[in-house]
Amino acid sequence: MRCYWDEEDTWFYFEVDAEGWVIRQVELQGPELTPIAAASLAEWQEARDAGRLDEYDSKFGITAELPVSEWEGHDPEQLTSEEFEEIWGPARQQMASRPS
Repeated sequence: MRCYWDEEDTWFYFEVDAEGWVIRQVELQGPELTPIAAASLAEWQEARDAGRLDEYDSKFGITAELPVSEWEGHDPEQLTSEEFEEIWGPARQQMASRPS
């Protein structure tokens, strides 16, 4: 799904599991749609367990911490898996290529 937050001029793209937890998240900001986050919950958990959480957060960001069923004030637009992947791939590549 995707949502737009006009206060920050940011598009949020989410891949969620069956229980509504965000498992991957992309944030694109401004008119250029600059990636500011492309985070994976599984990778975040691995980084936490390995003691590299700060490094992961600074490079890729984090995913939402509540399941979507608990969100207030959002009107998500449903996306297909393919549509999410079209956003995830380029955003992730751009985030990964940034200097640490």
